Amino acid sequence: MSELVPGGNLPLPDGPVSVRVPGAFDVSALVTDDGGKVAGDGDFVFYNQPRAPGVRLRGDTLTVDPARLRPGATRVTIAVSPSDPGTALGALPSPALHVADARGHALTRFVPARPRHETVLLLAEFYRRGAGWKLRALGQGYADGLAGLARDFGVDVDDEADGPPQPPAAREVPARPVPASVPVPDSDGFLTLVNAARTAAGSRPVTADARLHTAARAHAAAMSAAGALSVETRDGVCVHQRVVSAGYAYLTVGEHLVSGPRTPAEFVAYCLRAERTRRTLHHPAFTHTGWGHATGGPSGDTYWTVLWAVPLTPDGLARTTDEVVDLTNRERARAGLPALAVDPRLTAAAQAHSADMVARDFYSHTDPDGGRPWDRAAAAGAARRTVGENIACGQRSPADVVEGWMNSPGHRANILEADFTHLGIGLAGGGRAGTYWTQLFGG
Repeated sequence: MSELVPGGNLPLPDGPVSVRVPGAFDVSALVTDDGGKVAGDGDFVFYNQPRAPGVRLRGDTLTVDPARLRPGATRVTIAVSPSDPGTALGALPSPALHVADARGHALTRFVPARPRHETVLLLAEFYRRGAGWKLRALGQGYADGLAGLARDFGVDVDDEADGPPQPPAAREVPARPVPASVPVPDSDGFLTLVNAARTAAGSRPVTADARLHTAARAHAAAMSAAGALSVETRDGVCVHQRVVSAGYAYLTVGEHLVSGPRTPAEFVAYCLRAERTRRTLHHPAFTHTGWGHATGGPSGDTYWTVLWAVPLTPDGLARTTDEVVDLTNRERARAGLPALAVDPRLTAAAQAHSADMVARDFYSHTDPDGGRPWDRAAAAGAARRTVGENIACGQRSPADVVEGWMNSPGHRANILEADFTHLGIGLAGGGRAGTYWTQLFGG
């Protein structure tokens, strides 16, 4: 059984799939088309309305049968809220999503970061991809309860469509690289404001990059048109794909997706109010930025996309993978185990798998051709008796990814496996979850 991280996805088998969230939570679901809106009130499944075509709620378990969803439905979003309205979500343990197939066999598990001030948490979404269905981990918080969540998804809005909504045709990410040398004017004072805030925090200033600026403006416009904040907009393009398609290959990337602030000064003030948003603004590793905002759409709000990044260079990639190896060997040393040596062949296989997950839009130990970790190691020429693999996506630093692996029993077991003697690390950016990491072990 795999464990998902925010942004990670998993292909689903044919037939019904159950999701269970044990504990003091109410589970609900919203059935939508690719535009993110329900077709009517019947698409909202919760404790007072436990059924919709293809979706059934019983206690803490929701069963979804994609083949039986209403015509035009392409997504099912799963949310949780406290079963006791007087209890804050942040006062409860982080909800754990358990996913199983029709026979009850476990498929995956997802535990998001513990909520703080949110009253509802979007845990995951089922979504159609080609002829099949996938599950994506979300972990996105809402602050105004189930009523606000339902309203944002269109519940209580009359359906005046002439027929069932149809999913849009798949679209390719436009590939028109932007020259890095194009100057980005600071006519609105944005760069001056953010660099003043970074300097006050002891971080070096960032430089405006035309490629990041292009990607940020495009994503802000797409969010405004949809009237919703999202990493992936209704055209099927995520913010990280926009960055790479604009010609900026990154080692690490961060983003602020915000609605409400009307000016750069209001945006910076918003970021400085909370530790999470302040940490990204102040992060000392970032060297480049790009920003964009758009006003309009269904809500008339102003939507911001601000990107922060470190460019991908051979030296930077080598330093980052070396740091993952060093942190991994520190964990082994604490357990009294010998250090793992770097194997260039395992490194080549790990790097190729990370790049493949980005290029072919999957997140799995098994690639779309059926290749497994030992197949990839052998193909790279690594003659190892035993092979193991850890993967992760979304983490922005070596420390974050190794910590995540050590907090997961299965990944921790690989890191602390006494029979392993060698290691290779790979990472690639540009997929839906940002950065994809691979650890390939051999013994």
